[in-house]
Amino acid sequence: MEYVLLDKKDGIGTITLNRPERYNAFAGGMREEILEAVQETCSDPDIRAIVITGNGKAFCAGGDVNEFVSGNSKALSDADIATSDRLTMCKAVLAINAGEKPVIAAVNGVAAGGGCNLALSCDIRIASEKAKFGQVFTRRGAFPDWGGIYFLPRLVGYAKAAELLFSGEIIDAREAFKIGMVNKVIPHDKLMEETYKMAERIVKNAPIPIAFIKRGLQNFYKMDLSQAVDYEAYVLGMTLKSEDFMEGFNAFLEKREPVFKGK
Repeated sequence: MEYVLLDKKDGIGTITLNRPERYNAFAGGMREEILEAVQETCSDPDIRAIVITGNGKAFCAGGDVNEFVSGNSKALSDADIATSDRLTMCKAVLAINAGEKPVIAAVNGVAAGGGCNLALSCDIRIASEKAKFGQVFTRRGAFPDWGGIYFLPRLVGYAKAAELLFSGEIIDAREAFKIGMVNKVIPHDKLMEETYKMAERIVKNAPIPIAFIKRGLQNFYKMDLSQAVDYEAYVLGMTLKSEDFMEGFNAFLEKREPVFKGK
C-alpha cells in the first residue's frame, strides 16, 4: 500500500498512516487503504488486537487541504453518490466498529478533523503528551465526517461536544483526558511502548468474551437493564461451552498462565 503501513506481530496488527510529509492527511487512495488494512486485520484469526497510529509528527491532520483546493479530492467526487453507497471513510469506521477485535488509537501528534474522528472511532485512545485534538470542520465550512457526531457526544457528553464542534477549538492531550476523550496521556517517547503493553494485555485474554463485550459496550445506550442481563445470560451460556472457558479455569487451578485459542 502507498499510504498505509501494515505490520502483524505477536497477535497485534499495527496500521500506520504513512504520509508524514503532509501530517498523514487523507489523500489519493489513502481512505481505501485504511479500509483495506482494517478489514484484513479484523478478518485475520491470528490478530487479537489492532493499533492505529501515524508516522512522523502527526496522527492525522484530516482531509488534505491541497487536494480540496485543486478539486482532486476523492471526498469531492464522492459527494454526489447515493446515500445507500456509503463513502469509503464511512465503511472504514463501520469496519472498526463492527470488528470483533479491540482497536487502540496511539495518537502521536495532531489529530484534526477526520483524523480526530478516526481516533474517536477506536475502542481505546492513548495520547502522547504532544497530541492535540481539533474538530475543525466549521472553520473550513465543512461538516464532521468519520462518525464524529456519533462518537464525540458519547465520549464527552452533548454540551462539550457541541462546544468543540461549533467552535472548532483545538485542545491539548491533558484537556482531552480531562473531558474523557482519551484514556491515557503518555510521555511522547513512551507512547508506542505503553500502547503495546496494553495491546499485549488484551491479546493474552480470551478473544470470544472480548468480542461480545465490545458488542455489548457499543449497544449500552440502546439497552435497558432487563435487556442487558438477558444479553449477559445469552453470552455466558455460549462462553461456558467454549474450550477457552475450561482453559481459563484449569490454568487458575494449576497456577499457570492460560493459553486461549479462541475456541
